[in-house]
Amino acid sequence: MDSRIEAAAVQTTEHRSRRVRTWLGALAAAALLFALLWMLFAPDPIRVELATVTQGPMQVTVDNQGQVRAHDKYVVAAPVAAGLLRVELHDGDPVQRGQLVATLDPLPMDARQRQEAVARLDAARALSREAALRVQRADTDLQLAVNERARVERLVADRFVSPQALDKAVSAESAARAERAAAKSREQAAQADVRAADAALLSADSSGEDRTLALSSPVGGYVLKVHEKSARTVAAGTPLVTIGDPARYEIVVDVLSTDAVKVKPGNTMLLEGWGGGKTLRARVRLVEPVAFTKVSALGVEEQRVNVIADPVDELGPLGDGYRIEARIVIWSDDKAVKVAGSSLFRVDGAWHVFVADGNHAREREVQVGQRNQDEAQILSGLKPGMTVVRYPNNQLADGARIAAANGEGKR
Repeated sequence: MDSRIEAAAVQTTEHRSRRVRTWLGALAAAALLFALLWMLFAPDPIRVELATVTQGPMQVTVDNQGQVRAHDKYVVAAPVAAGLLRVELHDGDPVQRGQLVATLDPLPMDARQRQEAVARLDAARALSREAALRVQRADTDLQLAVNERARVERLVADRFVSPQALDKAVSAESAARAERAAAKSREQAAQADVRAADAALLSADSSGEDRTLALSSPVGGYVLKVHEKSARTVAAGTPLVTIGDPARYEIVVDVLSTDAVKVKPGNTMLLEGWGGGKTLRARVRLVEPVAFTKVSALGVEEQRVNVIADPVDELGPLGDGYRIEARIVIWSDDKAVKVAGSSLFRVDGAWHVFVADGNHAREREVQVGQRNQDEAQILSGLKPGMTVVRYPNNQLADGARIAAANGEGKR
């Protein structure tokens, strides 16, 4: 009896084992069949270009073409109606202060013309007095800037203020020195106008050879333009020669009024595309308060505003009227978390990206800060080192299979 029971138990166990093996075999076959069907009919992974989230310097700039121009231009004009002798100077010639630039033979004056000459002399003297007062004001501003710089130096040494405050103080002192030099040049020009108007009046009242009137350069510099080259009769006030002072140049760039509101005095301006091998720096001095209308190359009327900057680096061979490519830095961060701007797309007013999670794309919302033409600052949602899809298309969805195009794409 016991032997029959044991035999029946052994048969039952073997039967169960065969059933288990049968089930396992069926499951393995089904899994293999499913894998084969998946390989045959599953969609191919979407080829995408990938980009890496990085951390480093980032800038937002306002870009446009501009030009270099002389900060101070002096126009030598005929103070009275006269016969002009031929001007021997040419555009670009260097001139010294007091050098002869034109010779006039004043025409006889009637009573009205003489009164006008006297009025011009009085006006020239008034402008000379104003220029002298501006020099005094510039001297006061310069002394204030020097004292402020010295005070900030002491505070920085005692670690009460940051070193950036010293940079601003030094920049303010440099600007004050430049303004003082410009005011001094304007005073010299005004004094030259007084001498010219006085000489014109004396020449008109004299006779014979003493009637010739010599016009001299008010400053040392270069001839920017000879307006009247040949001998002829000119009216009072006719421009004859324009002279530029090479001691000071400025950069002028016209930008859209919508961009001008973002530019502030003190912003850094980067000068590129001027023909040299390096980027030159300038600092914004003034955003003009009045806009003007300019027609674009596409025929669209635009409101433009001139932004004027002072060079920080030496301009080297650049001169009046030279073209440059300007980038005005309105925001910068040395440690910004950034990603390629082409990785972002909008969903219900929020910014999203596709993050590469192995071989799948995962959609994620991110918070974006500043943006420029190539990159976007990420405030939250991504970390440096993560990989995102650079150019997401309409085929991508959350969880979609992806593969890097040509096995590359990370940047």
